[in-house]
Amino acid sequence: MTAVDDARLAILAETFKLLGDPTRLRVLLTCLDGPVAVGEIARRTGASQPLVSHHLRLLRGARLVRGERHARQVLYEADDAHVQDMLRDMLDHTGEHV
Repeated sequence: MTAVDDARLAILAETFKLLGDPTRLRVLLTCLDGPVAVGEIARRTGASQPLVSHHLRLLRGARLVRGERHARQVLYEADDAHVQDMLRDMLDHTGEHV
């Protein structure tokens, strides 16, 4: 097993805890395909805009998504390839038959 210091282990545990909320996970998955506005995330997930904004704030704090302002709106996307790869790999894993 790879040795991991306590601080990194705590961050990883908090990250997985954040991903334990189905709505928050849907919000993050919506951000995998490229920059998307809050209103579009709300439409795709079926969640209200205030709820999506709340989840995005938490996801930004965990460095899972980043936002970039374009005129009057902010577009969100997965923070980097690590986040995208992890989620896509886990989705593939859930689809495997044992």
